Formats: sequence, C-alpha cells, structure tokens
Amino acid sequence: MDNRAGEMMVFVRVVEAGSFSEAARLMLMTPSTVSKLIARLEARLGVRLIERSTRRLALTGEGQFYYERSQALLGQLDETEQQIAQGGAEAEGIVRVTSSVTFGTAALEPILPAFFEAYPRVVVDLSLSDDVADFYLERTDIAIRVGKLADSNLMARKIGETRRRIVASPAYHSRHGTPRSPEDLVHHNCLGFNFRRAMPVWPMREDGRIVERMLSGSLLANNGETLRRMALAGVGIIRLADYHLRGPIARGELVELLVDSDLGEADDIHALFKGSQFLPARVRAFLDFTVPRMQAFLEQK
Repeated sequence: MDNRAGEMMVFVRVVEAGSFSEAARLMLMTPSTVSKLIARLEARLGVRLIERSTRRLALTGEGQFYYERSQALLGQLDETEQQIAQGGAEAEGIVRVTSSVTFGTAALEPILPAFFEAYPRVVVDLSLSDDVADFYLERTDIAIRVGKLADSNLMARKIGETRRRIVASPAYHSRHGTPRSPEDLVHHNCLGFNFRRAMPVWPMREDGRIVERMLSGSLLANNGETLRRMALAGVGIIRLADYHLRGPIARGELVELLVDSDLGEADDIHALFKGSQFLPARVRAFLDFTVPRMQAFLEQK
C-alpha cells in the first residue's frame, strides 16, 4: 500500500525533533522503526535526505527541499480534511508569525484585535525578536523582515520601507551636549545591538564622503524597544527605524540629530512566507488582513 503521506509525516517529525529517538517518542514508535522508514524513503527516492552523525542530524540539499514540500503538502492535507469535516472554508488554526520587537509592537500588535474579531477561529502564535530565527526549524508561517532579503525559496509581500534616524532626549543634550558632526559621536554614549549580525557602525555622510563611524556605549540590547526606552530615559543616543520614533519626536521627547549627515537610505520591509499555489486559508487570511494595514501604518507621517 502506498503510504507516502505517512513517510512524509515521520520525516518531518524527525527533522523538527532533531533525532530519531525523540521523533519516535513523540510518535509512539520505536527508534528502529523510524530509522527503517527513513531508510526506505531514501531508497525509494534514490537520494540521501539526512546526514547522520553521533552529535546531530543535518539535512542534505535534497532533504531540505523534501522537508519544505512535505510541510506544505501535509498542511494542505490537514486543512482540506478540517474544511470538509466542518463543512466550510473558514480560516482557522494556528498562524506562527515572527517579527522584530520594534515593528511588531508598533505596527502589528495594534492590528491584532480587529483581526481576531474578523477571524475568531485563528490563533496567532507571535514571537517578537530582533534575532533572525530559522524559518523552517522554528516552523514559521510568516516572518516580517526589515532589510535586504537573502536569496531563498520564500515568497515575499512588500509592506513598505523605512529609514533610520539618530535621536536622543533633551535631558541627554542638557547633560552631555549635542553632537554637531558624525565625528563628535565618538565622544558620546551611543547605544547599540548585541546580536551577531549587528555591527557597531553607523554609516553617514561627512565632508561629501560616506563614512562608517565605529561607536560604543554603555548598553547593548537585543531589541530596539529597549534602546528606545533607554533613550527616552536620557541614557544615550540611538539609531532606530523612524516608525518607532515618530511619536516621541512629535511630542518632543526625542530630538533628531545630524539630519544633514543622514544618507537617506531606506530599508525595505517584507512579509515572508512559504511559496505555494495553495496557501493555507489561515495564512492567506492573516496576510490579506494585516499587510494593507501595516502598509497604511508606514505611510503615516
């Protein structure tokens, strides 16, 4: 009997569990049975999907492709059965969404109450972090990313763009003075990020040239919201996306610095998701509802 769906299910569980033994425990099977199923799958396909070692499992290129397609197909199968069993195509189930802390709190969270009212049977599993999570290992449905997109098999909907501003509070200015040029920043408390991809460099225009000033300060944080609160408290100078600063700037709580040195570069913001002709109804509903509203948020002045 053809049981390709069952093989796919076991394979996906092994990848997500990270080991044959853990997958077997979760599926109430023996490790030897799981191992044999994966070996039979690889023999039928004629390729190795998983590289085994004593420390960890690693997917081959073919394994990554098969994992992505299996996830999509199994999701469609689950949704089809749910819709047939319940007699309709209403969006329901869990949508796993990741976003940066600043964009998530400023642009996405305010939309959620209206989304829940429109789609009461959808559960949003929201993770806010400025670290870039692995899309597949975290079983993410939608990831909102700021900045240049890496090459991938993911689909993308552009939400908009934003530029970064350098700001500090009036209290900071009164105690430490105001930097008049990018060079002055080396004498100020410039707060930054602590994740590995972040460099302690702010690119600016100085004397007709583009320079990258290496800066330092008393705080490194893993999210922009913490930096914003510290700037409001007068701790130091920050450089963040303008959508998270425009309120405090309008109220006079933060003051923009070195406007003439700003490069005016904009970072694109996209909603990423796994490409498929048949998106799960819950994922399509979330994208169709939130993306236009997040676009409108970014267009506000």
